[in-house]
Amino acid sequence: MDNFIIVRSHPLIVNYVDKLQRENAEALSFYPRVVFERESENGRLFLGLLNGEPCGYIYAGSGAKGNVRCHQVAIQYDVRRRLYGAALVVALEDYANNMNASEISLRCGFDLEANDFWSALGYSCINVVDGGIRRMRRINIWRKYLQPNMFSDLSIRPEVGKTSSAYWSKHKQTGIVSGFTRGKGLRDYRVLLLSDNDVEIDIEPHQNETMET
Repeated sequence: MDNFIIVRSHPLIVNYVDKLQRENAEALSFYPRVVFERESENGRLFLGLLNGEPCGYIYAGSGAKGNVRCHQVAIQYDVRRRLYGAALVVALEDYANNMNASEISLRCGFDLEANDFWSALGYSCINVVDGGIRRMRRINIWRKYLQPNMFSDLSIRPEVGKTSSAYWSKHKQTGIVSGFTRGKGLRDYRVLLLSDNDVEIDIEPHQNETMET
């Protein structure tokens, strides 16, 4: 990988990260551009350069309480390979180790092939939670300990399924929920949608798949 390097300062870093995020909007949580501007100054954006051109990035958290969150990782489609994605993760782990962080955690939608990628890199799925109601996506929570631990990490089988906007499309005119609804209001609305037996969400048993990142 002599032609691939990772930097944390580059004149195109904010423009590129914001653009690639938007191109992968169905797979990534959304952050406004101002967040990337701030985090670039904080040194939390890692930009991959292939032959001198941006090809991917990883966005790291602050490392509060010893946990470094991986907020986003994306590799440009035409160079999407495990090798480059893994190199970005190694850079993230080095960053976390230099902070004396004890672990790295991240969230990954149950419909994404990236779940196999994280498993292959030694991360353990420790929980599954509800995601947003627009796509009824379930979220696998992944973690990797960086420091020796007295106890082995609790690992569960990640969920695998398909997103569905059928609930949202059917009920979006009700006015019960908006993009700003959070907490109990959002949970109650999810229960309301799921009580409608006319629409079913597709959740499948876990299957091993080949992932290119």
